[in-house]
Amino acid sequence: MKWKRITVKTITSAEDVIISMLYDIGLEGAQIEDKVPLTAEDKERMFIDIMPEMPEDDGIAYLSFFVEEDETTDLNHIVEQVKEVLDELRDFMEIGEGSIRISETEDKDWINNWKQFFHQFSIEDLLVVPSWEEPIHPELYRKLLRIDPGTAFGTGMHATTQLCIRQILQYVTPQTKILDIGCGSGILGIIALMYGADSAYGTDLDSCAIEASLENMKVNGIDQKKFPVVIGNIITDEEVRDMAGYEKYDIVAANILAEVLLDLTPQAVKHLKKGGIYITSGIIEGKEDLVKNAVIKAGLEVLDCTRQGEWFCVTARK
Repeated sequence: MKWKRITVKTITSAEDVIISMLYDIGLEGAQIEDKVPLTAEDKERMFIDIMPEMPEDDGIAYLSFFVEEDETTDLNHIVEQVKEVLDELRDFMEIGEGSIRISETEDKDWINNWKQFFHQFSIEDLLVVPSWEEPIHPELYRKLLRIDPGTAFGTGMHATTQLCIRQILQYVTPQTKILDIGCGSGILGIIALMYGADSAYGTDLDSCAIEASLENMKVNGIDQKKFPVVIGNIITDEEVRDMAGYEKYDIVAANILAEVLLDLTPQAVKHLKKGGIYITSGIIEGKEDLVKNAVIKAGLEVLDCTRQGEWFCVTARK
């Protein structure tokens, strides 16, 4: 089996955003090379007690994605898509050099090889377990979520998702109807339903979201009738907005990017009930005030601004 490696040279502060954006065009399982020291949590997850001496962090990062070569692969088209993503990101954030290098690599199952680094973890009283592992001490947790990270981005491991989950757990009730804009693998809606929400509704730009969400619902015993997912842009597509419905949701969640949230917020408000909760994440450090101002301008009351690492979550009430 032949593989091509697409490597993007960037800076460490842009890693998460670039990976997230490239997941949207179908590139999965990023390999990250940088000199950022591992945290205690990283070491625990990777079963590392003592790290060798590392060179000083220079802020440079190399992100590699692996593409299988066959008759259906249009490498030039993929590279053009990557260039478009990087050019788009340059308009609103620093990404460093942003160069792209193509190389051949050894014969490995790169799509699945990264799974050795993804292990079960917890968020509050929720245990998140990848599909290939058996849960450890599940009795210590209130709920157990089975997730397959290979189906789509959205595993719960990323800080932006965890920030959203904590806010959802704070506000969900048996009467809750939740709208997840940019639902990805459906993780936020599924968790809301696991914790007793009445129903969920998801929208996403990526057609993979439907299959991924349905599969994750099936694995976790969620009634698929309670969580419809549609493909389309709720900001620009009136049909998608009409299908979602207006002033009917107790929670609207959007784990996207700050710049998208600026355009989304005035529309998202229309789908919230009076008194409804708006949960936004995907906000990199330095952009939180932009989102707060957009939320206030849309007539919402900011309730909370939580942080995990370099990411923020802004929660507000209509």
